[in-house]
Formats: sequence, C-alpha cells, structure tokens
Amino acid sequence: MYTPRIRPALVMKICTIILVLTVCHLSSFGQGYDSEKEARIMATLPIVAKRYQAYAEKNHFPGLAFGLVVDGKLLYSGGFGMSDLKSAVRSSSQSMFRIASMSKSVTAMGILALRKEGKLKVDDPAFLYVPELRNMPSLTSDAPPITIRHLMTHMAGFPEDNPWGDRQLDTRDEDLLALIRKGISFSNVPGVAYEYSNLGYAILGRIITNVSGKPYQKYINEAIFKPLGMNHTIWEYTEAPKDLLAHGYRFEDGIWKEEELEHDGTYGAMGGLITSIDDFSKYVAFHLSAWPAHSGTDLGPVTRSDLREMHQPWNFNNLNAKFKYPGGRECAMSSAYGYGLRWSKDCEGRVGVGHTGGLPGFGSQWQILPDYGIGIIAFANRTYAGMATINTEVLDTIISLAALRPKIIAVSEILNTRKNQLVKLLPEWQGAEASGIFAENFFPDRSLDHRKRESDAVFAKVGVIESVSAFSAENQLRGYFTLNGRKGRIKVYLTLTPEHDALIQQLDISFIP
Repeated sequence: MYTPRIRPALVMKICTIILVLTVCHLSSFGQGYDSEKEARIMATLPIVAKRYQAYAEKNHFPGLAFGLVVDGKLLYSGGFGMSDLKSAVRSSSQSMFRIASMSKSVTAMGILALRKEGKLKVDDPAFLYVPELRNMPSLTSDAPPITIRHLMTHMAGFPEDNPWGDRQLDTRDEDLLALIRKGISFSNVPGVAYEYSNLGYAILGRIITNVSGKPYQKYINEAIFKPLGMNHTIWEYTEAPKDLLAHGYRFEDGIWKEEELEHDGTYGAMGGLITSIDDFSKYVAFHLSAWPAHSGTDLGPVTRSDLREMHQPWNFNNLNAKFKYPGGRECAMSSAYGYGLRWSKDCEGRVGVGHTGGLPGFGSQWQILPDYGIGIIAFANRTYAGMATINTEVLDTIISLAALRPKIIAVSEILNTRKNQLVKLLPEWQGAEASGIFAENFFPDRSLDHRKRESDAVFAKVGVIESVSAFSAENQLRGYFTLNGRKGRIKVYLTLTPEHDALIQQLDISFIP
C-alpha cells in the first residue's frame, strides 16, 4: 500500500516547515533575491506537492523525493512514501538515491575541470589519453579519430547501449580496457549522428583517471563536489548511512520486488552517483548561476562560460512537431545533446537543460530553465521511473500559476544611446544622413525619402506622442522600444552593427493599434 510522505491534511503545515529549513539554504551561487517572484512561486507549492503525490501513486513508486531550486537556493523540497520498504524508512530530501545517467554531466564537468587545468582539449583525439584506442579498427578507412567532444555529445559512433550498459555499472577497469583492445562494434563513423552511449562515458571516466593520475571518482570528489559543498554525494552504496540509502524496486505482479544494488565500478562515470535532493540542489544552483552572463568573480570548480558551453545544443537529435505538454497544450519541441546534458527548446522559445536517469530500481530527472532562474529535481526508487513527465508538468504549472516571465536582459549603454538619438530624430528625420548614427548600408538599402514617407504614415495613425517606453533588449545589440501616442503605439525595432561604436544597420517602424 502506498504511504505518502506528506499527507493531504498536512500539506500546508509540512510545506511551511520545509520552507523554513530551505529558504535560508542560499548557495554561493545565489543570483539575487526577488521577494515578489518567490511569493508567487510559494503560492503554487501545495499544488506542486499534490501533483508529485498523485504521480507517485499512479505509477506505483515506493518512494519519491523532489526539490525546487529558485535563483540559487533550494526553495522547497519534500518526499513521499518509503526509501526502504523493509525498514519502513520514509523518503525525504536527505534520502540518498542512485541517480543513474544524471551522473553524465558531472563526468563532463570533470573533463572541463581538467581542461581548465591545461591538461587536455575537448577536440583532442581520445587515444592520446586512452592508448588502447589508438589501434582500434574503425568502421571505415575514412573515419576520423574519436575526440573527447564526440564522447561527451554521443557522437563517437558507438551504438545505443542502454539495456546492456545499465548492467555494466560494477565492471572493472581492466574489463573496459580488454573490451577496447578486442575492438568495439560501431553503428556509425564518429561525428555524423547522435546515438546514446554509456560506453562513451565509461571511456571519459578512464580519461579522467589517466589524466588526473587518480581514480575518476576521487578526482571528481575533490575537483567538483568538495568546492560545491556536496558532502553527501557518493559512488559506492555501502558508504551510505543505512537510514538514508534508498533501495530500488521493480513493480511486478502487483507487488514491489527489491532490485539488487550494483557496486561502483568503471562504468560509474555514466551512471553511478548516489545523492540526495539537498546535496544535488547545490549542483543545480551552480548551473543556474551561469545565466545570464556577467562580469562577477567565478566561484565554482569550472567557469560560468564552461557551464554555458555544456548547455549548448552540440548534437541535434529530434524535432517533435506535435509535442504536447502534460496539460495537453501542443507546442513543437526540438531537442539536442550538450556535454552530458539534454537540451530542448519549444515553440515559445523556452529552453530547458538537464538529464534523466534510469537503472534497475531507480528513475530520476533534473532540469533547469535558465531564462526563468528555476530548476527542478526528482528521484524515485522504482525501475526506470519516468520523472521527466512530472517535472515538466510541475515547471509548466509553476510558470503559468506564478505568472513567471523570462529574465529581463539588461540594456546596453549603446542601445540606450541609439534609442535616445532616434527619439530626437523622429519623425522629422532632420539631418539623419549626417547624424553619424546610421551604418553605411542604411540609406543605400532604403532611401531617406522612402523611409520618411513610410514613417509619416505610421506617426499619423497614433497622433501626438505622449510617452516613450523603456528599451526591451533581445541582446546587447538588438531590441525595441515603443512611442506611445493618443491613438496607438509605434514599435521601433533596431539592430546595431558589430563595429566598436555600433551603428544602426536595421530600423523597423510599425504601428501597434
């Protein structure tokens, strides 16, 4: 029988307790406090808790833990059911779940930490660091060498290997090297296609071991987890406190059957990590700290630009023109793979970055929405529990109910300068050609006479201009502002050149009723 961690009658009471505990958990990567935004999100939390509970019950999860990270802190966390059925241990944000392939981005970050130390480059051939790869037969004579970037982005040419790879976790180093020496079967030549490879990440783990001179687990513990304060994230399940370790189960024949936990091994780099919501939220906060780009001091184990590099869509893998959010809203979705991370962008321009995880006994997912400054984490202890669906639903619900909007891009000085110059110039265009604010292409592309006639027609529709809006930036060199008249508004959209003193190369003036 399913036993909830938060009973419906106690949702508000327990939510309050959790918020008291976590609202002060501000990481070193806090991005500023927005009390209004936080209050709107907090109002949605009882609904969030109910969504997770209903999903856990529907899908027969023994236990579930979740957390919501907002602007650098774990704002809210909770748990339902049991992390250990035999001992009747309840799931919580401190319960330690195996997170499977969520481990991959940590391995990729380990590679970038070594690059930061000047010990490798991501476009280096992998055989420079794993010599056994040097003489391995290729699929074709014109196949390029496998690079580190190929391995990080699932472009090495290895076949999709989830069913097989999930049972390799405790494989020894010598077994991996023996497999390479014998020759790997390729599905493609490197660099041409996406194919999810756990083997590729095991090889990345070997690269970290060889380059750092210590087991990859030890290197990542020292280079990544220690600086982030992740003191309760481990690789080997026997090192976890018994009252915190989540046991994995398969729901079969109407009952839960415990799955045997696998020991750590050379394939741990693809899926071996064991962590809690409390600990992993620090990692999520670090990723969120990379957006937007700014000039503050870098505080993490890799630079913020390294994180943004990880978040890019390096290897396209899918376009779902009929994608539907869990609530039924249809919105096309494109997806790609970064460095140990999945990337998606929907029809509204909403970008998500994160990863799922699945192993016998466990399922997990984390995701950040960089433009909104929020991230979500969920773990369950049932075989291949699909957590992406509920996390996507919860994020979509929070954005809708809390009326969240993407972060406002700071307006550059040059955009404000060009805006003020245009406000003085329009609608007469007096001295425009000699003003020095337009690029050399501007008037040859469309003459001053034509531009003035077109803008006169627009200004005539709105009447007297009574106010000018603030500038809305799309980036540091492009955006728009509005001129607000008695009968309507005028949108003034401009794009600047790449020159040092950026000039206006494009200007669109349009009527808004």
